[in-house]
Amino acid sequence: MRSRYTAYAMQNTQYLLETWHASTRPASLELDSSTKWIRLKILASSVDRVEFVAICRINGKAHRLQESSRFVHEHGRWYYVDGQVEESQ
Repeated sequence: MRSRYTAYAMQNTQYLLETWHASTRPASLELDSSTKWIRLKILASSVDRVEFVAICRINGKAHRLQESSRFVHEHGRWYYVDGQVEESQ
């Protein structure tokens, strides 16, 4: 989870796609360069889920993203499958 957050912060779409499970991975990914990720806080985790809050700025305005993400472990690697997002500002 933390590595994917870092990839978002660094606009590393290749890493994001490589760590996205093939069953749900988009064909391509474009990130908004005006989004500046500021902080990640892990709220809870279990074997295959991570609940987190991420704070970012978009065009100078703060936004809060809360998600419960689902991961799967295959071939010695963890892959992001999907997530349930609760957005608020």
